[in-house]
Amino acid sequence: MGKNKLAKFAEMEEFPHVFQVSSHAVREGESFEMKGKWNELFFKNNHPIVLELGCGKGEYTVGLAELFPDKNFIGVDIKGARLWTGAKQSFQAKMKNVAFLRTNIEMIHHFFAENEVSEIWLTFPDPQMKKVTKRLTATNFMKSYQQFLKEKGIIHLKTDSNFMFSYTCEMVKENQFPVVFSTNNLYESDLSDPILGIKTYYEQQWLDRGLTIKYIQFLSEKRAEFVEPEIEIEHDSYRSFGRSKLHNLQD
Repeated sequence: MGKNKLAKFAEMEEFPHVFQVSSHAVREGESFEMKGKWNELFFKNNHPIVLELGCGKGEYTVGLAELFPDKNFIGVDIKGARLWTGAKQSFQAKMKNVAFLRTNIEMIHHFFAENEVSEIWLTFPDPQMKKVTKRLTATNFMKSYQQFLKEKGIIHLKTDSNFMFSYTCEMVKENQFPVVFSTNNLYESDLSDPILGIKTYYEQQWLDRGLTIKYIQFLSEKRAEFVEPEIEIEHDSYRSFGRSKLHNLQD
């Protein structure tokens, strides 16, 4: 491991708004002290909580927090060296409505209580074209989200991947979730929203390569059962030079 990563990990330990929790401890049943008490113990207010899952460097988490000071934002990712960027920026700016949680997203329901979260952002997640259960909009994740997301809570997906967008649209349709907005070309759409001004490093990479950005915003509703879509979707052809390579270059 490089000295730069080690230095980042050491600094992350000192940030008061970064929470790093052992997956082993959670699996062994250890409870997370902030669960159900994020606003009470950390944010010290009653503002809505918004998660960015798979936040990478945290640019979107920080950007949203700057735009919406009346909301609390928590970026979640497993890669500490990437999280450091947003954590450092928000710490230096003395932002009070930002936190970061380092953990596996598969375990996210262990960190938030019922109805504790108002919105979820999924920004450029890996489409996981060969692994349905790894897709962050797959029905197994929807089951997880409903454990802590408020009824009619908002889920945003922003993606360069036609595969991920098509799959998510079909999942939403099969489970009859209300759609607030959907477009396969965000920057040519009629959406007027300050969020359009936030572009992550990876998003700019896709735009520079001439790819369109897809976006869907839908409302979560409690379900006893979910319908996993059975649909054949053409795979993204450009993934051979894709996100993993760009991530490796930037770690």
